[in-house]
Amino acid sequence: MDLPILYGVSNCDTCKRARAWLEDRGFEHRFHDFKKDGLPSAALDRWLKALGWEALLNRQGTTWRKLDAAAKSVVTDTPSARAAMLAHASLIRRPVVEWPNGEITVGFSTDMFKQRTAAMAAA
Repeated sequence: MDLPILYGVSNCDTCKRARAWLEDRGFEHRFHDFKKDGLPSAALDRWLKALGWEALLNRQGTTWRKLDAAAKSVVTDTPSARAAMLAHASLIRRPVVEWPNGEITVGFSTDMFKQRTAAMAAA
């Protein structure tokens, strides 16, 4: 069985909760840290296609709040959001998970992870 890949930042509380949830239930996974390992543009393109830029862009986070008004105002569509996320990977909501069945999710909730891991266990 392929492993889910969690993309995020190692010191992100939501990423820590997601990883701990999987580990506590015996589900192996791989973790890709944006800050240490970089942001693969091909992965970002997959996520944008699957989720859309609005779902992926974290407008609640510190990185977005620290951008000046001019930088924020140009993020209006997929190409501009992609450029902003490549320049500032912390603008991406975390964690992004690529599940073994090809699904891509963003964020963490126990209900969502229960559904995805049940599908993994059944496969």
